[in-house]
Amino acid sequence: MNERPVAIALPGGERVSGLVVAPASPRAAYVLAHGAGAGMTHPFMAAAARGLAERGIATLRFQFPAMERGSKRVDTPKAAHAAVRAAVAQAAREFPGVALFAGGKSFGGRMTSQAQAEVPLPGVRGLAFLGFPLHPAGRPASGRGEHLAAVRIPMLFLQGSRDDLAHLDLLEPVVRALAPRATLTAFADADHSFHVPARSGRKDAQVLAEVLDALAGWIEANR
Repeated sequence: MNERPVAIALPGGERVSGLVVAPASPRAAYVLAHGAGAGMTHPFMAAAARGLAERGIATLRFQFPAMERGSKRVDTPKAAHAAVRAAVAQAAREFPGVALFAGGKSFGGRMTSQAQAEVPLPGVRGLAFLGFPLHPAGRPASGRGEHLAAVRIPMLFLQGSRDDLAHLDLLEPVVRALAPRATLTAFADADHSFHVPARSGRKDAQVLAEVLDALAGWIEANR
């Protein structure tokens, strides 16, 4: 397994950090964007990247500009979309000829989908979301999913059944309306971070393995 840092140039001359994790001969590459509250080195992000490499899939993680600067505020959509586009372009250079996918955890997945809805990301064959944030915690709604109708490539929603940022009774009809290009896979007892309570009889590592198996299988079917 190859793990190495990369520098990603943004419009205007700014740069953000990136991390490549890849098996010797990847069959696909996934641009994995982080959530609003934790950067690309968060243990969940690192475990997901290594787990995907074990399944033959390379990843490129990257910092959004605000996270790179150490700001506690999230980026504007415009800045986040530009970072997504730069990361996708970097991944295409890192893995020429390899099937390319994009998405990420929570905020990162939503920013990727917004970027794709505005102007398709070159070469990206599908979007995969690790906990799509359909609404703020405690304020159930589905408005944050309206832009998904403009996404014309396959989408995979990997969601915990106890996700406070995406109640399944709201997310399910959103995904049904996007059929056949959208798929929802729910994980029993898991929350937005794919954590499961002890009473479930399962461990977080087991759930993550199931999530990554589902993601790898979907990528294989769509590459």
